[in-house]
Amino acid sequence: MKKKYKKLILSIVLDALGFIPIPFIDVVWAPLTSYIMINMYKGKEGKIAGIVSFLEEILPLDVIPTFTLMWIYTYVINKEDDKEIEVIENV
Repeated sequence: MKKKYKKLILSIVLDALGFIPIPFIDVVWAPLTSYIMINMYKGKEGKIAGIVSFLEEILPLDVIPTFTLMWIYTYVINKEDDKEIEVIENV
């Protein structure tokens, strides 16, 4: 299975965990999701997504699938795989 699809599955699982309404867990979950997001998606986009993820989890906005949206941005909108292929072909 390609790395990008493993990230998609992980993104869906993390978003599902974030939807579980357990009081006071967001205090721990928000920084953890931010850390995971920054490490899953490198660069400026990952840092911005980490901040958005933190805010989404710490505030009562737990209905936004932040990880899945970042995956869609990275692999569908930004077409990250195509860029990696072009770099390899140009070498």
